[in-house]
Amino acid sequence: MKKIATLIAALTLAAPAFAAPETYNVDSTHTFARFSYSHFGMSTQLSKFNKTTGTVVLDKAAKTGSVDVVIDTKSVDTGYDTFNEHIQGEDFLDTAKYPTATFKSTKVVFKGDKPVSITGDLTFKGVTKPVTLKVNNFVAMPHPMLKKDAIGADASVVVKRSEFNAGKYAPHVGDDVTITISLEAIKG
Repeated sequence: MKKIATLIAALTLAAPAFAAPETYNVDSTHTFARFSYSHFGMSTQLSKFNKTTGTVVLDKAAKTGSVDVVIDTKSVDTGYDTFNEHIQGEDFLDTAKYPTATFKSTKVVFKGDKPVSITGDLTFKGVTKPVTLKVNNFVAMPHPMLKKDAIGADASVVVKRSEFNAGKYAPHVGDDVTITISLEAIKG
């Protein structure tokens, strides 16, 4: 019996260490969802949401992960207070009825050690559609100031706003909207 216990202990110590999923909390002070669209073909309008929360779970060894993000649509910032109020109306964001938009991943694809795409469900104005975000940048490293493990990423996707009941003035005001999220998250 003693030999079996010794053998089990030796095998346990010799087994490779397996990483566990790690949870990172979105740093709302450094995470912004932005959106851009064509305005009458004259210019590309850029706006952002100032409040984004959520979590990212990564298992680096298994190359799996999940993303759960909530955007406060009332925090829209177009750079002009009057337009902020206008875009929160029923024709566009309808923040009185839908104060948040969400993204919940269903699949994260890795290339090497880094995620390159994240597929999931985007819910906006009560409409849920599958989308795939392209990850343009991903970094995992200790945060220089907080001295905790952190991740950072930039990802984007193009959606048709008319598919989310927000198509007023299309096609003059572009139906294609590029959504970009610049995210930083700290291991919790």
